[in-house]
Amino acid sequence: IYGLLFACLCVLGLQQPAFADIDKNKAVEMIENLTKEGIEQIINSNSSQAEKNEVFRKLFTENLDLDFIGKYVLGRYWRTATPAQRKEFISLYKEFNVSTWSKRFDEFKGKKFVFDGTSASSNKNQIFVNTEVPMEQGAPIDVKWRVYDHNGKLKIIDIIIENVSLAQTARNEYTAFIAKSPDGVEGLLKNLREKTK
Repeated sequence: IYGLLFACLCVLGLQQPAFADIDKNKAVEMIENLTKEGIEQIINSNSSQAEKNEVFRKLFTENLDLDFIGKYVLGRYWRTATPAQRKEFISLYKEFNVSTWSKRFDEFKGKKFVFDGTSASSNKNQIFVNTEVPMEQGAPIDVKWRVYDHNGKLKIIDIIIENVSLAQTARNEYTAFIAKSPDGVEGLLKNLREKTK
């Protein structure tokens, strides 16, 4: 999933850069807590994969706005999906990413996230928190976190690794799948059910 997460300027409606109307320090503090007290601790522990998955499930639930992400990822199909299909998609999407990212972040075992300030977003209530993970060989891995303020509460709505957006990648994959599936959204749900077993 090196092709997964966060900084295409067209993702989630990005247009021209502008200064974000969001507390930069609070956004950085949020990601610091997530990485240092959550991700780094669990990937550097001797916990089982099941235990790691449970921690990532908790981190995802608390820190990501899954409703926002789910609506974006389904694109135009969100409008045609039934309320039950929307609810199940968000649940399956979370479970699929819990196992995916639990294993993905294992590649950073023994490493620490280094913070490199913030970048502006065209949306006043969004900001990018910039981090990188130094590797033993090669250049550091660039990881950006898109944080937004929804009614005073900060949430992550995308993660970008090496300039590849998780949200955009999922949107491209899922909308293409639905377009080709004779069962539409239900076909995607069936596929995700099988993947999360």
